[in-house]
Amino acid sequence: MPEANATNPPTGTVDMTPLDKAPAPELPNDIIAKERYTDADFMRLEWERMWSKIWLLGCMEQDIPEAGDYVATEIGHESILLVRQADGAVRAFYNVCQHRGNQLRPEGAGHAESFQCAYHHWEYHLDGTFKRIPDSETFPQGTPCTGLEEIPCDTWGSMVWFSLDPDVEPLADFLDMIPAHLDPYQFHKMARDRHVTVEWDCNWKTSVDAFNESYHVQGIHPQLLWHLDDLNIQIDCYERHNRYIIEFATLSPRVNQPPEIPMGIKHLMKEGGMDPADYYGRVKDVRADLQAHKREHAPEQGKDYSRLHDAQLTDDFHYLIFPNVTMNVHADDYWIFRQRPHASDPNKCYFDIWTFNLVPEGEEWPDPPEFKQFRHGDRSIGLVLDQDAANLPGVQKGMNSKGFRGLWIGDQELRIRHFHKVLDDYLYGPGGKPDGAL
Repeated sequence: MPEANATNPPTGTVDMTPLDKAPAPELPNDIIAKERYTDADFMRLEWERMWSKIWLLGCMEQDIPEAGDYVATEIGHESILLVRQADGAVRAFYNVCQHRGNQLRPEGAGHAESFQCAYHHWEYHLDGTFKRIPDSETFPQGTPCTGLEEIPCDTWGSMVWFSLDPDVEPLADFLDMIPAHLDPYQFHKMARDRHVTVEWDCNWKTSVDAFNESYHVQGIHPQLLWHLDDLNIQIDCYERHNRYIIEFATLSPRVNQPPEIPMGIKHLMKEGGMDPADYYGRVKDVRADLQAHKREHAPEQGKDYSRLHDAQLTDDFHYLIFPNVTMNVHADDYWIFRQRPHASDPNKCYFDIWTFNLVPEGEEWPDPPEFKQFRHGDRSIGLVLDQDAANLPGVQKGMNSKGFRGLWIGDQELRIRHFHKVLDDYLYGPGGKPDGAL
């Protein structure tokens, strides 16, 4: 990565995002089997040995600010209730009545004083204990001694996490380096402005792959070449998670120097408070000048960049929190893409789009956005995401073809290979997958 990204931190600051490049992992160069994306038996193995054993992102804390606020979120065939308690804590329960198995709430968010099953009116307190069982004396075996089935739940980064494994490791251990990298952005100061779920006709990993390499930019997103460097990228692989750092407000080496500042860079300048009409520097100087301008004017804009490096004021720090949370993180905003597996079909998944913007000091916190859910192709999700979405069903169909053997991965796609290595650690153990395994 160019030296310009290794900016020295502002004087007197501590606890900043590490910029050092992680050692390159030693990974095999063999083809990645296509059946990992299409095979129902592999899908079941993922559920048994990975999805049901790890920490999963459930919702944002801002979704459930008050006692009684809840989110019902789905992962595979399970539905989970995440509930704000009277003491301010968040607890997680299987979203199922203990009487006859009826689901207590549909997927979505709401507020409840208690959870009453619509079938026979068994009722539960917010902490999952029984509140009322009608005609309880008519059960000769007595009533259940416990209420809703509780599962591990914890918070970090203004996010609520849960696990289906009662013996799961602490969330802090699972996240590893992620808090040290992302806490400086102060996510608690950013409000969600978009909340969308799209059903996509592809495997969840097909979607994860699309957002974890820049090699496809020159193919699918050529317009981005005029305001980012898609080739000189720092890729860092850690124990489970990974990231890349991609420079914005600059040009891709794939394009020639234009006679004037491209529209994409002008847009970034305007977002940062610079007027392109008043700028007389060279295109190659814009990135550094934009960083300096943002830092100089941050106090008057109610923004605090004191824990961010200069590179973080312009560039995209992109993280994969294994297995299914991809994050584009910037000084003034961040995006979360959450890819969830379909309950039974390996050729489908659910793609959640959550975007957030920094609320400057002194400004009023905005109302939450309207939740929207639809199928792929029913409406636009924005130019860049539309370009990805249009491509992925064809990728999935091709993976099911007899004429395709598997993924042929290059160095620019290192994060994909690392992702599969981590997945293998869950499915087959750290010793590696046995001969013949997918």
